[in-house]
Amino acid sequence: MNPAIRALVAPASIAILGCSSDLQKLNGRTLKFLLDKGYAGKIYPVNPKYDRIGDLPCYPDVESIPGPVDMAIVTVPARLVVDQVRALGRKRVPAAIVYSSGFGEMGQAGRALEADLLAAAREGGVRLCGPNCLGLINAFDRAIATFSQFGAGDVPAGPVAFVTQSGAFGSAIATLARRRHLGLGYFVNTGNECDATVVEIMDEVLADPRIRVGCSYIEGFKDGAGLLALAARAMHAGKPIVVTKVGRSQAGARAAASHTGSLAGEDRVFDGLARQYGILRARNEEHMLDMVDVLAHCRLPEGRGIGLVTQSGGAGVLVADRAEELGLSLPTLSEATQAKLREVLPAFGSGANPVDVTAQFIAEPGILLNGLRHTLADPAVHVGIVWILSMDAYVDTLVDLFRQVKSETDKPFVLCWVAASDHALRACREAGIPVLRGAEPAVDAVAGLIEYAEARRAWLADHAARQAITLPALALPEPGVVGTLEATALLERCGVVSAPITVAEDAEAAAAAAERIGLPVAVKIESPDILHKTEADGVRLGLATADAVREAARAVVQSAARHAPQARIDGVVVQKMAGGHAEFVLGLKNDPSFGPVVMAGLGGILVEVMRDVAFRHCPVTEREAGVMLDELRGRAMLAGVRGKPPVSREALVALICAVSRFGAAAGARLEELDLNPVLLSQTTATPVDCVMVLR
Repeated sequence: MNPAIRALVAPASIAILGCSSDLQKLNGRTLKFLLDKGYAGKIYPVNPKYDRIGDLPCYPDVESIPGPVDMAIVTVPARLVVDQVRALGRKRVPAAIVYSSGFGEMGQAGRALEADLLAAAREGGVRLCGPNCLGLINAFDRAIATFSQFGAGDVPAGPVAFVTQSGAFGSAIATLARRRHLGLGYFVNTGNECDATVVEIMDEVLADPRIRVGCSYIEGFKDGAGLLALAARAMHAGKPIVVTKVGRSQAGARAAASHTGSLAGEDRVFDGLARQYGILRARNEEHMLDMVDVLAHCRLPEGRGIGLVTQSGGAGVLVADRAEELGLSLPTLSEATQAKLREVLPAFGSGANPVDVTAQFIAEPGILLNGLRHTLADPAVHVGIVWILSMDAYVDTLVDLFRQVKSETDKPFVLCWVAASDHALRACREAGIPVLRGAEPAVDAVAGLIEYAEARRAWLADHAARQAITLPALALPEPGVVGTLEATALLERCGVVSAPITVAEDAEAAAAAAERIGLPVAVKIESPDILHKTEADGVRLGLATADAVREAARAVVQSAARHAPQARIDGVVVQKMAGGHAEFVLGLKNDPSFGPVVMAGLGGILVEVMRDVAFRHCPVTEREAGVMLDELRGRAMLAGVRGKPPVSREALVALICAVSRFGAAAGARLEELDLNPVLLSQTTATPVDCVMVLR
């Protein structure tokens, strides 16, 4: 727990700097909200214009406040904010929210003012939320520290914490949650994040035992390493995190020396790391709230089997189609289950899966009750979905029925209640039963529940393997492109074994080296200025005689000189030919947000065209490496196609782990690494080309 951030999100006393006596103005609304919603702590309005605001004394400045202040809200113009924060530091106020705009979002002058603001906060020991933010709501303590009109409505406390970088869009999401009667225990807008980040604040609010799930709208990361540490703690605590992150395009990916670097746009990396750390990624705000609703109110399922109970055959087809698209299953119910269902369903119903209880349950609610009971009891069913339509006249009966089933089973189920009335939504929320608005949203939300359950089980099971990973101490050379021999030796320290290799200065030395290594060999140009050797016609393969090696060495040097006349030529690489019938690519990238990440994908010259790669944070366990392979669209190639044998999955997994250990050991000094191609056979996984760049 961070005491200053705790004071920010759960203050026992609040000062409002620049508070207006007109409670309809933006700088007066906070006081109105605090009074109207019953905030129990001390409130100190600060404004030299007034002696009192309503029933409260108003103080001319921060120094005049008689008691201690946990958190201050700064509503004065931007030009006055720095001095006010200095005054808060002298008063030893631990935290402040800065509503004021006119900082980093306003260009160079604003960025300079924001830097001054941060310096003043650091000097005075004040942690800042903002500037340019809407503030926060702690619904548990009725601390409505915002000027957003959202604060004027109902703010029921609930098991969800929502932290957003966007004020307006975050308010829209919070409003959607309120319409669903989904209580937000915390709502925090971080604004420009000149100091406190979305990660720090989410870490604090997730620590509240009343919070079961966290969600966030994110535009970019200032503390990627902190996010991963937070996600790890949340996984151990069993508190899911759902994120809507914008910026899915590759437009922001910069040019890089390696394939790994050019493919490692922030969004692609974040996708892989989110899977690794159990962060659920939502497509949009509705999808986020769907998953949050289910995660906040359901036990975790023990498998992927869905049991569907419906009053509509058409809805059953929709659910089945979407479940199949997401890799979930609607298993065939056991004969024993189907026999029980035949006893309770009308003759024109269906006891298969989906289970069609028909509209007859309106007259006989026991049909739906027993149909759902028997379906959930089937061993192949791990989570239930109930699809019903409208039913406004029967809300209380149905909610009582669902409440009864919930009390009888350990298996989760969700309602897909199409056109549900507000009364139905309220009643289900009070019963702790999640309600989704359509068939596809229901399946997508259940898929998130299943994904999180599987990720958490795997994370906990992998704990010992993560703890057992050891990293060697590496003596890294000067920045720039690392020579092939030195790069190969560094990688071997972490268990990455390439085909035997040496570097020769000229054609005669190359021929002698080939005979020492053992023919046949490959000859490749060695130059720090030519990183993609095939593009310079700088590779010759399968050379079986010394004369062929001599000729190849001369040829690749001449080709390189034509391709890049200014390039430095350090000789030629001579490497023993490795066996393999499939090509793979492995790489490392030091991501500016998250640090070292490992990439794995189908390799060769088309890697950037196919873009079939997976990313994880370094280092990875064997299980995580295996999951990377399972994510590849072309994973069937590894199992053997068109008469080719399968490759050694065990050898490939071991190599991915070894490369990831090098990435973790090299740390911030590593810029990029490409091993492309890695030749795969039935028994081996052997890198045969290496590009390493150090910072």
